[in-house]
This record gives sequence, C-alpha cells and structure tokens, in this order.
Amino acid sequence: MESGRLRELKKLSAKLGLKFNDLSLLNQALTHSSFQNESGQSSQNNQRLEYLGDSVLELIVNEFLYKKFPSYTEGQLAKIKSHVVSERSLAKIASQIGIGSFLLVGKGEFLSGGKEKPSILADALEALIASIYLDQGLVKTKKFVIASVKDSIDSIRYPDDARDPKSRLQEMVQALYSNLPVYSVLSQSGPDHDRIFTCGVSVNGVEIASGRGNSKKQAEKNAAIEALKKMKK
Repeated sequence: MESGRLRELKKLSAKLGLKFNDLSLLNQALTHSSFQNESGQSSQNNQRLEYLGDSVLELIVNEFLYKKFPSYTEGQLAKIKSHVVSERSLAKIASQIGIGSFLLVGKGEFLSGGKEKPSILADALEALIASIYLDQGLVKTKKFVIASVKDSIDSIRYPDDARDPKSRLQEMVQALYSNLPVYSVLSQSGPDHDRIFTCGVSVNGVEIASGRGNSKKQAEKNAAIEALKKMKK
C-alpha cells in the first residue's frame, strides 16, 4: 500500500476515534469494485465486507431498539429498523463522516459522481462497520454504530413515522382532500446504466415538491419526503 494511502487511512481512523490494527481491512472497506476492476490490483473490493457489515449493523440496531422501546411490538420495531438501516439513512451518515473523500472508485464511476451516490456510500458504510467489527471487536463496533444512528432513531417520535413516505403522504392527502397524490417524471438524464430521474408530486392539482434518484421509484420516494415536510409546516 502506498504511503499516501496509508496517511489517508490513518487520518480517517483517527477521525473515527479508532486505531486500526490492520489498515488493509479499512482500505478494503473503502475500495469499490469499479476501482479493482479498472486498476487490476490484487486488493479486494468491499463487497464481502458489505455483506458482513449488513448483518452486524442489523444485529446492533435490533438489540438497541429492543431495549430502547420495551413496549413496542415486533412490527413497530421492524418499521423503525427499516428506516434506520435504509440506503438513504446510511448514505447520510456516510456523508457526515466524509467517507466519500476516502473511497477508491474507478475512473468511470468517479466521472459519474460515484463518490456521492447514495448506494455506494451506504454500501461503503456497511463495509466500514464490518472492518471495525473484524479489527476492533463487537463492543467498539456497537459504540460506533449506536453513535452513528442515534440521530436517525431520535428523529422518529412514533413507529408510524418510519413508514414508507409515499404511504404516509397518501394517507395525509386522502384525509385532507379525499383524493390521491399524483406523481410524474419531470426529467431524465445520464447514460442508460446510470440514469438520474427527477419526479414531481402534485396534491389537489398543484405540484408541491420534487425529488431525484437513480430510479423512478427512488425519485418518487424523495419527492414524497419533501412533500411531507411542506405539508407538515
């Protein structure tokens, strides 16, 4: 591993309040498959770590929620957990940490804004969690995960707040206007393999919000989130 890369990894490790015993694990967690494919380097990408990190994350979050909300049912806990470990929530945490600036991605992925893509950031965070677990053990991993997701959990006042935003918006609009929100695709951009959709949502015949995403479904979801914010105000 080059000295410049080692300095970057030590910088991130210090930022996380950790001292990795094996920095190659941290490097692997921050290596996207596109970088490995284009560079031809023998270092592993983060897909296997992401697989492990997903399970470690869910275990820690489920245990935390089980203890924090003793009166909630299994279904209510599941709704909150789904919100906390969603791609959107994990990508937000990854952005706050600044993971994108430490990611190794291929040239094509870099040019298409790969270091800021929610899916790549969320996957990298899960891989990071796995690297901490393997290098530091479960206790320190719990401390890192709980500190990272606490704001997301605290933002949910009731279990129903964690439901799918399109469902919540539909119920609100039905109650207020006795009709349904209408979604429409406003624009599409980017190559076929990396399309960016912008969708708008109209309530009672008036477009009130829009959202972007790598799929029509994600763009509509983001539009619903923005619409809920405006309607609650």
